[in-house]
Amino acid sequence: MFKKLAIGTLAAAATTAVALSMPAAAFAASPQADDFSSHWGPVYAKHFQAKAEGNVEVNWDDDGESNEVHVRGKLWDRDNRSYDEGGKCAYVRFQAEDFDGDWSPVFWRKYCGYPSFQRFHFEENDVQTLRVQVCQIGLNSKFPTKCGRWDYIYTNESE
Repeated sequence: MFKKLAIGTLAAAATTAVALSMPAAAFAASPQADDFSSHWGPVYAKHFQAKAEGNVEVNWDDDGESNEVHVRGKLWDRDNRSYDEGGKCAYVRFQAEDFDGDWSPVFWRKYCGYPSFQRFHFEENDVQTLRVQVCQIGLNSKFPTKCGRWDYIYTNESE
């Protein structure tokens, strides 16, 4: 019993000594407090015939004045009807608000492939707020229909 206690104490002391001898930079590998990462979704089109979900990651520069947003996700086509029967493709779109308060479209993806999904990824810089909307769109159409509501997946205030 005494032998186990002595070995445990020596091991703890050695671990502490190693940790104290490491430079402070070794502990700086964790993300900054201003960085943000979160799962978003699922977000649906009207009548649940299309779906998207994924992750958003925001990395701020050292001064906290600029950021880089990475969005990864999957888009599902859930409409099992043929195109002759009125079946449509899945469609996802993102809008970003910059630091001046101006909204603009930053990414969209169309996917036709029931019952499967397609992965997507995009990056955007200097984003104050980011939102997503899922819709359906005809095979040869340029205009989405049956859109769900806009979901906010990142805002600077959420950090």
